[in-house]
Amino acid sequence: MEIVGVTACISGVAHTYMAAEALEKICKKAGYKVTVETQGALGSENQLDEAQIQSADVAVIISDINIEGAERFEHCRVVRCSISHFLRSTDAVMQAITKVRQAPRGAEIKI
Repeated sequence: MEIVGVTACISGVAHTYMAAEALEKICKKAGYKVTVETQGALGSENQLDEAQIQSADVAVIISDINIEGAERFEHCRVVRCSISHFLRSTDAVMQAITKVRQAPRGAEIKI
């Protein structure tokens, strides 16, 4: 499975990067390919291009703020959650990723 993600927190410092690292780690453990864009204090890093987004099976938005370029994910299967929830409940997020993958494009799960 191919996953794209965006992480962003209010201050744009530690939690943004902690969430990105955790998402990469759990996806790698599950055998999924993942690319994560961080929207932090330094701006967007590792920005996802349109081809990456369109080829992804699922987009994971882990954010405590509105992300820049949210419209890029309108036609994707999306899982959304706050950073604190993600860092406490990575298993729930992985279950949501598995569940939304079966849904049609444009479906969204908020946890």
